[in-house]
Amino acid sequence: MEKLILTAAITGSVHVPTMSEHLPSTPKDIADDAVRAAEAGAAVVHLHARSPQDGRPSADLNHVREIVTSVKKRSDVVICITTGGGVGMTVEQRAAVVPEFKPEMASFNMGSMNFGLFPIKERYKEFKYEWEPAYLDASRDMVFKNTFKDLEGFCKIMRENGTKPELECYDVGQIYNAAYMLRAGHLDTPIHMQFVMGILGGITPTVDNMIHMKRVADEEFGAGKFTWSVIGAGYPAEFHLGAVATVLGGHVRVGMEDNLRLSRKEKCKSNADLVEKMARIIQNLDRDLATPDDARKMLGLKGKDKVNF
Repeated sequence: MEKLILTAAITGSVHVPTMSEHLPSTPKDIADDAVRAAEAGAAVVHLHARSPQDGRPSADLNHVREIVTSVKKRSDVVICITTGGGVGMTVEQRAAVVPEFKPEMASFNMGSMNFGLFPIKERYKEFKYEWEPAYLDASRDMVFKNTFKDLEGFCKIMRENGTKPELECYDVGQIYNAAYMLRAGHLDTPIHMQFVMGILGGITPTVDNMIHMKRVADEEFGAGKFTWSVIGAGYPAEFHLGAVATVLGGHVRVGMEDNLRLSRKEKCKSNADLVEKMARIIQNLDRDLATPDDARKMLGLKGKDKVNF
């Protein structure tokens, strides 16, 4: 099998600071944790920004700039920036990081969906910041909008800036959306997909479901036309699905965006903890880890010297 690309998703916008005192919540903390994750074996870091004042998810380009410039200065890791944005933002606003920074990779979601975070609120009586309960509860009545017009816009912006799209598929139907976008000429092969499993509103994180998603991708794209990675949201899905993906020839994403636990009894203290554990599993299953330069070659990326930060 080819080498395995291990991605670390450093902070995301799902978890709130109350859930872990170790969740990176300032640009400096996010950058520092990304560098440590790369040193632990991650070839790619997937980056969201947060406000340094209260850890609130942020689309502020200055926050993003502080993170990506710090990581690039200290590490050779591939930087993948989210275009998730926030509720009510246009495609141009959500994708503003792409023309601004021209990253090697950027992610976007392959379809509209319910995105339920509100059950988290029920697990806590008190919160560290006032914004957290309202933020979580708002997802009860939120649709994460990604229409075909939106998808066309993301593809166009990324193609114009030489940025490789990472297609986040939260359910089987979104794989079919990706196949349509490829047939319509909006994407270039080989495409790279993340099977995102375990978000309320998307597919549940079972081995059977992951194998089904892989089977659909094989039927729709064929050998050599795509690469795939899996995200298991929560513990133990992150490690269980990662292990099966390793055996099936896929790639794996771990990180505190997706899971805060190192074991049933222990929270992770950093993204490096999660990377190190997954790296051991991968190596015990006789897959070699890709370096950042391996990942660049495998994914057809333009190179670290061609970004705008």
